Amino acid sequence: MIGAVRQSTIEWQESGLPALPAEWQAMTIDEIKSPEKKAIISGPFGSNISSKYFVNDGVPVIRGNNLSLQLGEKFKDGGFVYITTEKANELNTWASKDDLVFTAVGTIGQVGILTGLEKYKKYIISNKQLRLTVNKNIIEPLFAYYWFASEIMVEQIKQRNTGSSVPLINLSVLKSLIVPVPSLEEQKSIASVLSSLDDKIDLLHRQNKTLEAMAETLFRQWFVEGAGDWEEGKIEDLFVLQRGFDLPLQNRISGQYPIFASSGFSGYHSEYKVKAPGITTGRSGVLGNVFLVLEDFWPLNTSLYIKEFKRATPLYAYYILKNLDLNSYNAGSAVPTLNRNHVHEASVLIPPANLIQEFEGIASLLFKRINKNEIQIKQIENIRDGLLPKLMSGEVRVA
Repeated sequence: MIGAVRQSTIEWQESGLPALPAEWQAMTIDEIKSPEKKAIISGPFGSNISSKYFVNDGVPVIRGNNLSLQLGEKFKDGGFVYITTEKANELNTWASKDDLVFTAVGTIGQVGILTGLEKYKKYIISNKQLRLTVNKNIIEPLFAYYWFASEIMVEQIKQRNTGSSVPLINLSVLKSLIVPVPSLEEQKSIASVLSSLDDKIDLLHRQNKTLEAMAETLFRQWFVEGAGDWEEGKIEDLFVLQRGFDLPLQNRISGQYPIFASSGFSGYHSEYKVKAPGITTGRSGVLGNVFLVLEDFWPLNTSLYIKEFKRATPLYAYYILKNLDLNSYNAGSAVPTLNRNHVHEASVLIPPANLIQEFEGIASLLFKRINKNEIQIKQIENIRDGLLPKLMSGEVRVA
């Protein structure tokens, strides 16, 4: 249950980052680390954890793809490489429940936390990560995560870059980072408020995955497994693909309409080119992904979008494209490229129009719920993102 939130009227003190309430402390990571040995460590040398040590199963290795700059995305629990238990013991760069992991090389500012709900109890960090175990008598681990994942600290970490060609932070940089330290009780209350919002966001995301899985299962049952003696045709009989539109990079930062590139969402613009619902896929660069866009949008020139629906409805066309092996139509050499005319020529069985319409009616109800959830997700994210800096500075207090 989220506690009451109230505006702070107490005295402030200067701490180096935001001003803090007088009874709070500003401490460095070195001061809030666990008293045990190896509370702060860097990953092993690269040669000690290279691909020659990887095995099919064993101890998972945390790499940059498991961390995120996205607030609330605490840990991406997949996409691992593995090493043997013997090798892991030799490296001894373990990470487990309540540990924080930072990217040291590459996308600095990324941070994650192991909450204890992951697939594995223990992990090894890679040569490009740093691991922090906090002193729980001083700092609540989840509170620390939200602080380091906040926009102000991500920018602070980026500004501490010590690399030349590749962004880099080291243990000295990490140890010197400042943390606001209210009472443990208040830390836990702040973390509870923020994690409750994240839990709701996560629940809505999982609901959406379930709803889309239901629609895809229905499509496969009706149009793949249950295909009848239907008319033979081509994709161009169902819909027409068109190249997206040019848009300078500097114009991709503001507005209300989403922009979609070959890899998906790519910012906002003040204008749109395609009315919703729309479907896009990669034309150049990243191929194979298909995106259903439920609001008016701007497809970039690196993408293809469905310009005209002929005998297909939007959701039926979406799943037709998703079930095509689009990578097999790659016409590029150095850069993967999808030729729309090749896709248009793909053979397909065309079901009766009334069956397509019936599917559209059922699937559209599922996607209306998905869209409603997406709106709610954005609203909760806005609340969380606005509340976090106020909670972390003591401007807003949690009773």
